[in-house]
This record gives sequence, C-alpha cells and structure tokens, in this order.
Amino acid sequence: MTDQTKIDEKCINTIRFLSADAVQKANSGHPGMPMGAAAMAYCLWQRHLKHNPANPQWADRDRFILSAGHGSMLLYALLHLTGYDLPLSELQSFRQWGSKTPGHPECRLTPGVEACAGPLGQGIGNAVGMALAEAHLAARFNRPGHTIVDHFTYVIASDGDLMEGVAAEACSLAGHLGLGKLIVLFDDNRISLAGSIALTFTEDVAKRFEAYGWHVQHVADGNNVAQLDTALVAAKQETSRPSLLCVRTTIGYGAPHKEGTFQAHGSPLGPDELRAAKEHLDWPVEPAFYIPDDVAGHFRQAVARGEAHEAAWEEGFARYAEAYVDEAAEFMRRMSGDLPTGWDAALPTFKADPKGIATRKASESVMQALAQQIPELIGGSADLNPSTISWLKGCGDFQPPQQSPEGVQGVVGGEWGYGGRNIHFGVREHAMGAITNGMALHGGVIPYTATFLIFSDYMRPPMRLAALARSRVIYLFTHDSIGLGEDGPTHQPIEQLMNLRAVPNLTIIRPADAAETVEAWRAALENNGGPTALVFTRQELPLLERSAHAPAAMLRRGGYVLWESAENPEVIIIGTGSETHLALAAGKALSTEGIRARVVALPSWKLFDQQPKKYRDTVLPPAVTIRVAVEAGIKLGWEHYVGLDGAVVGMEGFGASAPAPVLYEKFGITVAAIVQTAKGLLRR
Repeated sequence: MTDQTKIDEKCINTIRFLSADAVQKANSGHPGMPMGAAAMAYCLWQRHLKHNPANPQWADRDRFILSAGHGSMLLYALLHLTGYDLPLSELQSFRQWGSKTPGHPECRLTPGVEACAGPLGQGIGNAVGMALAEAHLAARFNRPGHTIVDHFTYVIASDGDLMEGVAAEACSLAGHLGLGKLIVLFDDNRISLAGSIALTFTEDVAKRFEAYGWHVQHVADGNNVAQLDTALVAAKQETSRPSLLCVRTTIGYGAPHKEGTFQAHGSPLGPDELRAAKEHLDWPVEPAFYIPDDVAGHFRQAVARGEAHEAAWEEGFARYAEAYVDEAAEFMRRMSGDLPTGWDAALPTFKADPKGIATRKASESVMQALAQQIPELIGGSADLNPSTISWLKGCGDFQPPQQSPEGVQGVVGGEWGYGGRNIHFGVREHAMGAITNGMALHGGVIPYTATFLIFSDYMRPPMRLAALARSRVIYLFTHDSIGLGEDGPTHQPIEQLMNLRAVPNLTIIRPADAAETVEAWRAALENNGGPTALVFTRQELPLLERSAHAPAAMLRRGGYVLWESAENPEVIIIGTGSETHLALAAGKALSTEGIRARVVALPSWKLFDQQPKKYRDTVLPPAVTIRVAVEAGIKLGWEHYVGLDGAVVGMEGFGASAPAPVLYEKFGITVAAIVQTAKGLLRR
C-alpha cells in the first residue's frame, strides 16, 4: 500500500466515523449512506471540487449538492475537515436545537451548504438549475481569452432521488439542454429505507439516463479512489452532455453485521455495532469524533488550494474588467443581487378599456418592459406560453447552442443558445420549481416560472423549499379562479390560494386590475428575501376607479382603503383579485341605501400582515365588526379578517364547466349576493 493510498484510506474512514459517531450521539440519523459513499465524496472534494472554504460564496466555485440529504453528516464531515466555519462542536451537536448541523442540509444556515436538500429528488433538480444558470452566465459574460464563469455542478444522489418523479423531469430536460457541466454521482448501494430496492426499483438506471441523452459511466468499486478519479476526469471532459456515474457502493460499509442491509439506513448503528465497525476497519474505538493529525493536515490543504483558485480567478477578472468595463460591472451587480438603477422607469401605465384587460395580459406588457431593463430576468412556462403569456419577446430561447433552430416552432426571437432568456420547461411543473430554486441559489439571475394556478399543486414542494431557503423566485400563476370558465372543475383552482397562503415566507399577490399588476411585479422584484407568487386572471377586468388616496402603489402595503362613502363605516367589504370590482360595486350599492360602506382591496395577506398594527387598524378598524370578504375560492382562512361577526362570499365546493359569467352567477359570487350578505349581517 502506497503512502497516498494509506492517507486516502485514513481520510475516508475519518469521514465514516465522524458521521457514525454524530448519528450515535444524536441517537437519530442515517449512518449507512455516509459510510458507503465516503470514498466517492472524498475523491470528489479532494481531487476535483473547486471551492474556497474561507469564502463559501465565491462566485466561480463549483457547486456541490448532497441530493441524498438524509446522509447530511457526510456533508458536515467534509465541511468541517476541509476548513469551513463549522467547528467540531457543531458535528457533536448534530440534529440538536440551535446547531448548524440539522437533520437535512439547510442553505443560509450552514456555511458551504448550497441548497435545502432533504425531500428526495429536489436536490438533483436544484443542481440542474445551477448548471443552467452557469451555462447562461457563461454565454452572457465570457469573452475570447477571458473566461470568468467556468465551474461544475456536482451531485451525490441516491436511488431514492432517482425514483422520485421530479428527478426524472429535471434530468430529462438537462439531457435535452446538453448541460455538460452537470455531474451526478449515483450512490448505487441497492438499499432503501424499507429494504432492498429489488422490491421496487429494478429498472436499468444507466439505460434510462442514456435515453435522456446523458453520458453514463460505471464505477464497479465505490471504495476504489483511482477508479472514481478516472471516471470524474472523463465526466469533466465530456462537455456536451451531463454525466452520470453509477457508483456501486455498500451501505454501512465496515459495520460487520449491518453493512449492505436496510438496518444501516435510517437508524444509529448502536454502541456495539459501532464499536465492531471501528475494530473491523482498524479504527480507534475511543475517543469519539477522532481526527488523526495527518488526516486533519491533509484535508486542510483545501484551504490553500481554495485561496489559490480564488486568487487566480480574481487576477483573471481584473484583466477582464480592464478589457470589458461595463460587462464586469454588470456581472458584479448581478451576482450581488442588486437591481439595476432605474429598472422600473419604463413600466407601463394603463387606461380604462371598455373591454377590460386580463391581469395575465397586463403582466405580459409589464414583462416586456422589465426584460429590457433587468437582463437577469430569465424563465419560462410549463408548455403554456400562449396561455400564461409569459415570454420575453426578442430575448431568445435557452437551447443547446449546437442545435439548429431551423424548423423548430416556438422561437420567440433573439439569440438561440445558452444566452437565451426564455426557458422551455415542457410539461414539467415539478421540475420547473426545483430548477428555478437552483437558479436562484446559484445567483446572477432572477428566475420566474409560469403555469395555471391549479398546477401549483404540482409545484408546491419546491415552492416550500424556496420559501425555506429564502430564494428570490417569481411564480406566475394564471387562470386563477372559476373565471377561467369552460375548462371546468379539473382546472378551476378553489383551495390553491389558501394552500399557498399557508406557506411561511411565501408572498402571494393577487392584483385586482392592470394597475395593481404593475405594482405586483414591482413588489415581487424588490422582494429579495423569499419567493413571490403573482396570481393573474384569464378573464378581462375593468380598471378600477381610484382616488388620489388609493393609488395602485398601495398594493405594496398588502391592503388599503379603495373607496368609502364615509369615514366611519358601518360595514367593510373586502375583495381580492377579480372579485375586487364586485366588492367596489357592492359598496357603492350599499351607500345608495344610506349604509356607510368601506371597500378594502386586499391583494396580499402576507404584505398586509407585515404592516404596523396602527396601519392595519386604519384599514380594518377593530370597532367595525360587520365585514364581508369576497373571493372565488374556499372560505377557510378568511375569518382572520372578517372575524366572528363577518361573512365570506366564496366557494363551498368545486367549480363547473360553463362560461365565466354563468359560473359567477350560479355560485352566488355577485354584487347582489355581497349586498344581501352585508345587509343580513347588519340586521343581525
């Protein structure tokens, strides 16, 4: 055994037993995956990964995602050993209150963690987004002799990741796009939580990925560092296709009675088995969390390597900045997340139109103006551009550069290739959400998605993770109510708004007209602390009559007084989205009968609830308890605003197939119904 082989083996065993010791101390966790995958992780991090532990946010670092997030101790061990700001005490506090080592990795919490990779399949979807963002920024900023964007995205994925549908969606698109700087190491240990994968997962993974258009290799021995190294070198050289390395490993490697079994997957080894594993691999039984001095020194070479990598990049960037002054400044601005100066100067204004204007159509006008001012705005729809009207005209299609557009339908004009800003996600809502999460986490872009509101059900898992990660993603949802009409109840969202409003840190905005749509976009772009969902109508809406005291810009406060017949109202009518004009008409109708009425527009619960209590009380005075809310969705949740003495005009069940005006009439969401409800409350 050579000296290099000896130190490699000691380093790999250090990763194994830091992981197993942490899981045992916590009496909770997954020791098997880190013990089995330690060699591939070591080879990647020590021989290939370009990163700087002293600066985890360096722009041109390689991205690494542990998609198999249940094996989080593998990542925490690597971060500690290579010199990130994650002391050993944090590993000893694995899964404990206040630690930086939660059960599944959380970005923005632990230095060096790139994504919230817990629910299986999401991490690999995020990685596709990171690789996509890298390809786009490289196309936009690299110049001959000046390469400032040049990094890989690496993933360690489990069989569970590859079983999940989101991974299939994302990897299919990655293959089509030819994202050659995406490299996935498949931890092929043939075991899942409930037993052997032979119970459920007997497909040929390699052939599936070959069919996707991936470059596929097999590593027969997942403990052979030389084989792993050779495969990674080959993967990096294949730049026209993403790469999958099928690495045959043994879960719980070294545990004499549990290795290769599902008993090593999701539970601590137990003190006896842990002792036996250490003895089996010739490792000191005590102390726990043992790190040999030579291992520590070997791993910490990553700090010097990282500083050298970043210094070389800084030198290259300085030369780039001399040759391309504007481009360098633009790159730094985009990576900082700051919006360009004057980005909102060209936003459109709208005049009243007898036909009205759908907010999805108003959004299209806003997007075309924004596209010219915010070059980092990039995204697309789940094969619904003609319906969501969410393209960026003249900004090109994000497609493989080598593919000819001749004969291809759907080109929006402009550049064809990785510099294009219109992403065609296909009918892949789940992947679309995960991919845009990765794009936002990568930085340098502001991604958006578009689909019907009903299909937010397909996107809710990645939307929840975007909220957890505080990622700046903008979700466009159209066809937001029964107002979409004839497509019927399978496509009419009833409970979706309330479902999304329940997600912490996810801002939902449902504008009432074209003017509010402009302000909704403004609020979304200014929200750099989390995702925003903009919810638009299919049907045309009137432009609301406004006083000087109720400009559309008030949307950014979430709710405001749209109109009132007197300063001391008896009744408050609250509307959102397409029902706001009904609320306004009802308020005016009540006033003609001598009832003092106030109409409140409430486009965003989240933004309104963030306002000071004094402001909220001026909009919804606590003394005015007679309140009616109107929204073409389920009533659950509105009690937060109408209280025990109020009422809601809304939906009791699913919709139906009919023209929109008929549906509103049949389901009782009308001006007359609102007036009748308000008068009934006043009589009571």
